[in-house]
Amino acid sequence: MTDKTLKIAFIKARWHAEIVDQALVGFEARLTEAGTRAETDAYDVPGAFEMPLLARKLAQTGRYDGIVCAALVVDGGIYRHDFVAAAVVDGLMRAQMDTGVPVFSVSLTPHHFQPTAEHVGFFREHFVKKGAEAADAVLMVADTESRLAESPLRELRSVMS
Repeated sequence: MTDKTLKIAFIKARWHAEIVDQALVGFEARLTEAGTRAETDAYDVPGAFEMPLLARKLAQTGRYDGIVCAALVVDGGIYRHDFVAAAVVDGLMRAQMDTGVPVFSVSLTPHHFQPTAEHVGFFREHFVKKGAEAADAVLMVADTESRLAESPLRELRSVMS
């Protein structure tokens, strides 16, 4: 793993904030557990649909090693949540492909969600777990990128181009 301090942007949708915020809790706890030096800047957006544009803008600043986005997209009966979720994931993928900055998704779309104590409790705990998994993914990608930067192939590629 790299010795540098990782700089991460963490975007959180405000729909079901009491659940979504737990992803950041799990994320930061896992980074601490791993002994990783990291600075996390948290950003709030109204909903999942607003995450891709902010992810792209943050990536374009060049200040971040990675961007993590968290949302709970549920079927509220007004729109098709699967279309929203697909648009969000596509937008996050485009943001990372366009900028070269890794973008990670902790965006869940449960088939059945009701704002009952049982569902809220379950998803709060699940988002802690998903946040920890996002931290593991960030660390793995950062390690891979660090190894690529140190690779002799990097020098060969620059000579050949």
